[in-house]
Amino acid sequence: MKISVIKIGGNVIDFPEKLDEFLGQFAKFPGHKILVHGGGIMASRFGESLGVMPEMVDGRRITDKDTLDVVTMVYAGLINKNIVAKLQARHVNGIGMSGADGNIIRSKKRPVKGIDYGYVGNIEEVDTDLIKHLLNGGLVPVLNAITHDRKGQLLNTNADSIASALATSLAKDHEVKLYFCFNKSGVLIDEKNESSIIPRINEDIYAELKQENVIHSGMIPKLDNAFAALHKGVHHVWIGKAENLLLSTKGKLSGTIIESHKYDLF
Repeated sequence: MKISVIKIGGNVIDFPEKLDEFLGQFAKFPGHKILVHGGGIMASRFGESLGVMPEMVDGRRITDKDTLDVVTMVYAGLINKNIVAKLQARHVNGIGMSGADGNIIRSKKRPVKGIDYGYVGNIEEVDTDLIKHLLNGGLVPVLNAITHDRKGQLLNTNADSIASALATSLAKDHEVKLYFCFNKSGVLIDEKNESSIIPRINEDIYAELKQENVIHSGMIPKLDNAFAALHKGVHHVWIGKAENLLLSTKGKLSGTIIESHKYDLF
């Protein structure tokens, strides 16, 4: 089975027109597919309206009990069901899920090491049997950024990590491609110039570009995760704008492909 795992974030979710455009492309995306989403900007906005102010450290959300209630309502409720309804309107039989549903993703509360992130999950295990059963039944799983610890506790979990964990777990038995949709056209030589896309990167090029400070800051963990996924058997990792997702399936210059020398991508 060939499977595509596609992750979107707040840069798509928080803008209705962008979300509609993306879901139109996602509906046309070929083959078996899984959608993973976050939605941190919307969670912050709803939290503020309820008097729950967001607290971030190095771009990561501190999740106390009130914040966990907010992100669960927003991720697993409002955003997830809105996406599923919009997919049904496009004749895509989506099924919205958290990691607790069907015991799909089990996590452990992140240990305190200097900073207490609260109810934040580190992924331990993924049940790919259920995912494959859903895919074989013609369903399209839509997973949000909530997991659980098998002891009754929900946990706020990074959506990029969920997408990577799903992809690497499924890659043990299937050909899996992983797509990260974010707010840039790809990995850029000049972060202020959207046309300066680096179309393909392997680990040698990545090391050189990091040393030259062409790649820095938030792009480093994204690429580290991408190479980690490749080392665990994922066939193909793509980073780019959501509106260019379909172009990526045709081998056109539409984002950055992160590759390992052992794979022939096209």
